Amino acid sequence: MFKKPLINALSAAGYIVLVVGVINFLSQKLKDTPDTIGAPVAFLSLLTLSAAVMSYLFLYQPLLLFMEGKKKEAVNLFVRTIGIFAIFTAVVLVLLISKVI
Repeated sequence: MFKKPLINALSAAGYIVLVVGVINFLSQKLKDTPDTIGAPVAFLSLLTLSAAVMSYLFLYQPLLLFMEGKKKEAVNLFVRTIGIFAIFTAVVLVLLISKVI
């Protein structure tokens, strides 16, 4: 991944928007179908995939930097990525509360 926290955080946000879009689309298409074992399997599979994707986006580069002995740079990259993502999350929450989205 990138050593740029903005790109990492925006990639995570983009992944979330993509997943929500797919879930929304599928829920509209499948709303009149009976419940099956497929839904829980899909949910757990998506949860596992999301954990792996987010781990890659948030932890891969900081971990590489840490293992190279660049501990301060690793922590800085991780904290800045989390901070930018927290700002994105806060903006989404404010937009939801104000009923913009």
